[in-house]
Amino acid sequence: MSNAAATSHRWDPAQYERFRGERARPFFDLVGRMPDGPVRRVADLGCGTGELTRTLLERWPEAEVIGVDHSQEMLARAAEGPAQPRLSFVCADLASWEPEAPLDRIVSNAALQWLPEHGVLLERLTRFLAPEGSLAVQVPHNRGEGAFRLLDELVLEAPWRERFQTAGRRPSIETPLFYAERLLGLGLEIELWETVYHHRMAGAAEIVEWMKGTALRPLLAALAPPEQQEFLAALVARITPLHPRGPHGIFFPFRRLFFVARKP
Repeated sequence: MSNAAATSHRWDPAQYERFRGERARPFFDLVGRMPDGPVRRVADLGCGTGELTRTLLERWPEAEVIGVDHSQEMLARAAEGPAQPRLSFVCADLASWEPEAPLDRIVSNAALQWLPEHGVLLERLTRFLAPEGSLAVQVPHNRGEGAFRLLDELVLEAPWRERFQTAGRRPSIETPLFYAERLLGLGLEIELWETVYHHRMAGAAEIVEWMKGTALRPLLAALAPPEQQEFLAALVARITPLHPRGPHGIFFPFRRLFFVARKP
C-alpha cells in the first residue's frame, strides 16, 4: 500500500466529526434505552474521539468507564479532553480485547459493523457481562438503500472493480433476525428495533462527504489521490438524480439497527 493510501485508510477525526450532531443522535437513543440500576464498570467499544464516552460518566456517576478503540488518531483526540479519575481509554482491537473484570454495561455505537463473525463476537461480549449486565449495540443498516446501493454498483464496475481487489474490509452486518436468535440463544433478554433518521443536507456532494468519514475509508485507501477524486466525482454523479435538491436542500435517509440485551 502506498503512503498516500495508508494515510487515507486511517480514521480522520475531523472528517468523522463534520456531522457530529447527526452521528451522536443514535448514541443517545441507544443509551437512553439501557436499564438503570447499580453500575460499577462500563465499556464503550469503538469509542472514537471519546466525546460521547464522557457522557456515560453522567449517566452512571459511580461507574468506571473504559473507552476502547483501534484508531490511534481517534484516541489522540480523546486524550485532548480533560482528565477524569473514572475514565480511561485503551487502544486495542475490538475482536480480541478483553476486560480485566466483568462489565455491568457494554455500549457499542456504530463500530461492530467493522468486525467479522458476529455470532462469535456476541458470544464473547456476553461472557464479559456481569450478572444483570446489559449489552447495547447500534449499527448502520442501510446497505440496501439509495446512496449505498449505488456505491455497491459502482464498486463492481470497471475500472474500479480491479482497483478494489486489495481494499480492506467494508462495513457489514447480519439481519435483525440473526441478532435476535443469537442473543436469545445465549440466554439474554432482548429489545431490538430500527430507526430511520432523515438528515438534512445541502446536496449529493454532502452525502459523499458523510460516507468519506466511514463507509468509503477502505475503498479510498486502495486508490491514489487522483483516482480518489475521480471515484468520488463518479459517486456524486450517481447519487445526484436520486436526491434532487429542493428549496431546503435534501433529506438523506439513514437506517440504523439497535438492540439492548440483558443478562439475567
